[in-house]
Amino acid sequence: MPDTPEHNKPETLLAFDFGHRRIGVAIGQQITASANPLGAAANGPAGPDWSQISRWMDEWNPDRLVVGLPLHADGTPSDLSRDALVFVAQLGRYGRPVETVDERYTSLEAKELLKRERQTGRRGRIRKEMIDAAAAVLIAERWFAQIS
Repeated sequence: MPDTPEHNKPETLLAFDFGHRRIGVAIGQQITASANPLGAAANGPAGPDWSQISRWMDEWNPDRLVVGLPLHADGTPSDLSRDALVFVAQLGRYGRPVETVDERYTSLEAKELLKRERQTGRRGRIRKEMIDAAAAVLIAERWFAQIS
């Protein structure tokens, strides 16, 4: 029943910024419509680091998974889109709903946010993994904005 407390329960989600070398991950809470970076899982020719992703799944027990879909500036699929959709299908192993959200410019935005934090003294050296995880935060926040 749609009006039961269980149905209206705010969701927890894991958001993913898919890349060929790393997959940035963030945890998001619908009740606050915000997210926090968790880190990055390795990705490469052998595929994603499923053991790391499974650890986050076990630790956070998310209700939903959200993956940023890399698109060109005009909204058409990029070469990376196909591989991201394969990753989306593989996430089905966890038995949670998996959705995609337009991730255009999230990595650039994340890098700029981290640079500003560094300039104000709130952050030290910026590693690529930090950018990927911050991009995953932006992906989660875009998903929250879509559903509100």
